[in-house]
Amino acid sequence: MTIFAGPVSDAFFADMNWRWIWFTAAAFLAGVLNAVAGGGSFLSFPAILGMGVLPVQANATNTVAIWPGQLTALAGYREDLRRNLHTAWPLAIAGVLGGTGGAFLLLHTPQLTFLRLVPWLILGAAGLFAISGPVTRWLARRKLAQIEDARSGHAHRPHRLALFVVTIAVSVYVGYFGAGSGFLMITTLSLFGYQDMHTINALKIVANVLANGTACVIFIVSGQIVWGYCLAAMIAAAIGGYSSARLAKRVPQPVLRALVVAIGIVMATWFFVKNP
Repeated sequence: MTIFAGPVSDAFFADMNWRWIWFTAAAFLAGVLNAVAGGGSFLSFPAILGMGVLPVQANATNTVAIWPGQLTALAGYREDLRRNLHTAWPLAIAGVLGGTGGAFLLLHTPQLTFLRLVPWLILGAAGLFAISGPVTRWLARRKLAQIEDARSGHAHRPHRLALFVVTIAVSVYVGYFGAGSGFLMITTLSLFGYQDMHTINALKIVANVLANGTACVIFIVSGQIVWGYCLAAMIAAAIGGYSSARLAKRVPQPVLRALVVAIGIVMATWFFVKNP
């Protein structure tokens, strides 16, 4: 017995084929962006949403899909973490606490409310990427000033309790949405007096991996993951990230940053128009 026949069924399957092509391409490009500059969620989240997944479930599915790529980055900073365990452990705990709060906040956000928040969240994250260049240069100048202070005997000691509290706040955002959170953590650690970029990146990854990892566990246990799309996005993003090594070396960071910002603005505009 023929269930689907005629032009309606042909149009339906053609539409689904194009959706899968866009979905796969977007997940692949998200892996590339995450590997070379960050901001891959600007593409992977709308792609999952475009497959007909509800907004909250799409965000949860995207979080789980991109988390393995973050976890593998942690292995590259093993030595830096061993030298900074006294700070890494509190930030890991802060990541767990904040990620838990952000995940539960997402799960208790109504679908329509979250959908209306999406363009603002994307626009805010794009803004973070836009200011990352000037802020990074300002932090570099601040680092030189701190080095001079240290040479003159006025070394700055980070306020670890305050850093712990601020990291919890940043991790709530990581568990809830997360795009641009890496830059937020870099800025936070720099403002609290950390100077070595290897140390900053190691501590950033610890907090973000634990925040996202905790959120992933909560999303999985609560049954929010659409596994077919999650696994497909995970594989495509992993391939994109692996194949982007040469691109990261050839394309200047300002160009990559501008590309991420442009993608974020386009996606935010699309959501504003589609969901006024």
